[in-house]
Amino acid sequence: MAVTVRVTGLEELARRLDELPEEIKEALRRAVKESAEAVKKDTQEAVRVDTGNLREKVDITYSDAGLTAQVGWSEADTAAYATLHEHGTRKITAKPALGPALEIERTRIVGRITDEVRRATR
Repeated sequence: MAVTVRVTGLEELARRLDELPEEIKEALRRAVKESAEAVKKDTQEAVRVDTGNLREKVDITYSDAGLTAQVGWSEADTAAYATLHEHGTRKITAKPALGPALEIERTRIVGRITDEVRRATR
């Protein structure tokens, strides 16, 4: 089972983001990038390491002009293997890495956005 976060109201958000000045959009991009890099780093530090494959293949994919980031394993076989370790099986004890990294970042993201927007509007 993959970790999924669902956000509602994206169409309205996209419309309102288009109306923002470019310097604010750039500040938001910096905050998204900083958050995505933090999730990647925390995941890499927490993931179970045998061959190092899971740690090395944690990746970030940006979309929506850098305003959206996906962190995880993009290769299907690696993602499936990571899911086994994240949630566990009868033979593999769960060792969550991505889920806890996302939860930690959830507490930081608002501060990151606030700081970046303040810097951009000075």
